Amino acid sequence: MRKLKSLIVASLFALGSTWVSAKTTFTLSTPDPDNAEITLAAKKYAELVAAKTGGEVEVKVFPNGQLYGGDPSAAVRQLAGGSLDMLLLSSSLYANFNPKFTAISIPYLFDDNAQLRSYLAGPLGQELLNDLNAIGLKGLSMWQRPFRQMTNSRRAIQSPKDLAGMKFRVPNNPLWVEFFSKMGAAPTPMAFAEVYNALQMGVVDGQENPINIPVTAKLYEVQKFATISNHMADGWVLAINPGKYNALSDKDKQALQAAATEAEAWKAANDAADAKQSVDFLVSKGVAVNTLTADQQKAFVAVAKGLFPRFSQLVKDQAFFDKTLTAVGKK
Repeated sequence: MRKLKSLIVASLFALGSTWVSAKTTFTLSTPDPDNAEITLAAKKYAELVAAKTGGEVEVKVFPNGQLYGGDPSAAVRQLAGGSLDMLLLSSSLYANFNPKFTAISIPYLFDDNAQLRSYLAGPLGQELLNDLNAIGLKGLSMWQRPFRQMTNSRRAIQSPKDLAGMKFRVPNNPLWVEFFSKMGAAPTPMAFAEVYNALQMGVVDGQENPINIPVTAKLYEVQKFATISNHMADGWVLAINPGKYNALSDKDKQALQAAATEAEAWKAANDAADAKQSVDFLVSKGVAVNTLTADQQKAFVAVAKGLFPRFSQLVKDQAFFDKTLTAVGKK
């Protein structure tokens, strides 16, 4: 009898060990700090996944690009190769792999956040997610990113003429270079990790990013002016290694997808509150903040529309470019 009890206990222990080992853990990398909007959304996503899978799938968030050395192109390759599990990167960075992603960031394409979110969640956003299969990734969802604003150390920006001769840091993407060049600025492509020092040393006069970035990156220490221009949109792409995704049960796959949808909605609400808090914080630090009026914005929109033929060349897919314009009522 004692031997039988021992066997039963051993069997139960073995079953328990099997149950514990059945838990799946994924890493989720973000490029920004702990307090950045995308990392906060990633943590919310992790909470939702845990709740929807009863703890069977755990997502551990790693900020600041620490798992891929801060190199987004390397991150995409690592995700395809399996050394990263999940990744959140901006859609503009994927334009280096697929120019169609450039369409999301065409200046003044979207009227507001609601239109941007509708586009990303709609058939054209899904088409972009499906295109990730070609580079060895499984796209789960696309989330909105706050519209981009300008900061600089020289003057308030109220018209494109105010940018004349200003050295402006931009991402290494020809869309940005074309747009800021047309407005008379001297666009300077530069990795974001170099921006603070470049602003501090006067290598560049200004930069543009969602308004929370000057807060989290402490750019208010080296910038005097901020302009709410809403000049460009961007998205966040939530992607996973296909092999690791395919190893999940159908139930867990559905949970990851449902959690992504809920996290996107949570993020949209959080971004709206964060934008106001960011502006208030910048003002408290002595930054002069101005918002373009509707009339002032028309001059910037005119510059963007004049570049549409060039932007379509950058997208490198005329049919997709035309469908995008039609979807947002700009055709």
